[in-house]
Amino acid sequence: MKCASVRECACSKTTCENHGKCCSCVVKHRETDSLPFCLFADNDGDKSVSAYYKKLKERFG
Repeated sequence: MKCASVRECACSKTTCENHGKCCSCVVKHRETDSLPFCLFADNDGDKSVSAYYKKLKERFG
């Protein structure tokens, strides 16, 4: 089931079972303490919350 609010999935991981299912994707990533790829695209493969904060600090000082 796709989320009704999604027009086009921004995630490049098209083989993921949650591709185009934003609600399911967010739940999965919340449970694994990681970020969805669509929200953190330049992560060099590291989707951890600590890597996200590091990138934010680099970006905004």
